[in-house]
Amino acid sequence: MLGGKPPDQSLEATALVNEAFVRLIDREGIDWENRAHFFGGAARTMKNILVDRARRRHAKKRGGGIEKLPFDEEVHVPAREEETDLLALDEALDKLYGMDASLSRLVELRFFLALNVQETAEALGVSSATVKRGFCTAKIWLRRELDGS
Repeated sequence: MLGGKPPDQSLEATALVNEAFVRLIDREGIDWENRAHFFGGAARTMKNILVDRARRRHAKKRGGGIEKLPFDEEVHVPAREEETDLLALDEALDKLYGMDASLSRLVELRFFLALNVQETAEALGVSSATVKRGFCTAKIWLRRELDGS
């Protein structure tokens, strides 16, 4: 969302952050352990908001259609000209989580919170080199998963 919203995307970045904030403060009993815990929760909440909106758009009673988000390096995911289906990305991230939860969290922080390498490293408590290696691995895996190859 950093480069402006796609033509079929009706949720502004500010509205996404506001909705995520409302959902985060509505949760009772969460004691944020540290910055990484909060960022992880915020990234997951933003992902859920976007996926929920995509699912509603795809509902047959609303006529279906595919909501797409840009899939380029500017928003910290694999560079490519075409757009990627958000629901497919969510499914791929769930599969990645099952294989390697740390890589899935890394992608969520970079993509949904748009954290840079250093910020991601601080949030996860790892080195920048670990983030770079992990993100490279995750990008390759996600590209293969999303391309179906």
